[in-house]
Amino acid sequence: MSTVLDEVRALYSVVNDACEQLRIERSSQELEKLRVESQAPDFWQDNLAAQAAMKKIAKLEKRVTPWAQLRKNTADLLELAELDDPALQDDIQAQLAVNQKTYESLKGELLLSGPYDDHDAYLSIYAGAGGTDAQDWAEMLLRMYTRWAESQNLDVHLLEQSAGDEAGIKSALLEVSGANIYGKLKSEHGVHRLVRLSPFNSDNLRQTSFAKVEVMPVIDEPEEVEVDEKDLKIDVYRSGGKGGQSVNTTDSAVRVTHEPTGIVVAIQNERSQLQNKETAMNILRSRLAQLQIQQHAEKISELKGPNEAAEWGNQIRNYVLHPYKQVKDVRTKHESSDPDKVLDGQIDEFIQAYLEATLGKD
Repeated sequence: MSTVLDEVRALYSVVNDACEQLRIERSSQELEKLRVESQAPDFWQDNLAAQAAMKKIAKLEKRVTPWAQLRKNTADLLELAELDDPALQDDIQAQLAVNQKTYESLKGELLLSGPYDDHDAYLSIYAGAGGTDAQDWAEMLLRMYTRWAESQNLDVHLLEQSAGDEAGIKSALLEVSGANIYGKLKSEHGVHRLVRLSPFNSDNLRQTSFAKVEVMPVIDEPEEVEVDEKDLKIDVYRSGGKGGQSVNTTDSAVRVTHEPTGIVVAIQNERSQLQNKETAMNILRSRLAQLQIQQHAEKISELKGPNEAAEWGNQIRNYVLHPYKQVKDVRTKHESSDPDKVLDGQIDEFIQAYLEATLGKD
């Protein structure tokens, strides 16, 4: 029969293990360093850098503070329990219940303990096989992810979008910011397949369309993913804007090619060539980080080019609107009979199922 002391020891052990898995100690040291830097007299001279630092402080505080407090509370409770004082048993039992409840509310973060899970995310959508239907399907996915982000009160920005020939979009790039965003959205990386009655043919026949979703952690600190400048080819060209002769007439668009892998990033949405290059480099680092995760490579130099053709058609999720209604994830087997709800942004159950299925496999 377990004693209160045994229960406190057990909780202390699981809390410590969780803190180690979430790298709370390392994050605490980083947080303290940033706090000290933020007190420097010249901290706000570089306004953009200061804002980025304050954003990181807020994110680290949100992650570190509750776990650090729980670890301290549990350690203090263990000291009391080891006194073996009968007069303290009721108080210890009551505090143990509080600590256990706190742990239960926090342990979901253990599903988000991968190396980049706490980062923001870039989410790209590409229309695949299926012509106009596929381009419309890509736009439906863009709406789904935008609605999901808005329902979570996240910051979501459309960085790039290429319109379809008749309807929909050929491609789009979103940046989504918030707590553990890459850790959540990595479940969406892959090919998404839609089956429905096509609104784009006169016979209203059943049509199968594909769109590819690419999710990458935002790497905005160069030291996280070091790229050799000798491996880059950088081209500058004229932006293709709309609205008249005076719009986007400067050579501000930037195309960055990582020659060893063949990854190409082209950005033209910013007015400044410097801003476009910085954004392109951030996205390149993010793509390399994602490729590193997929290929389990220790170094960037070990990476092979992304084999998009081989992945195409290997769908991770099917969305069927006809002849029946169902959304089913091929990897987890999780399914919903309400595709309208899913396409309106309610994808949390699919995210949760993926995280639980892949726990410990990153």
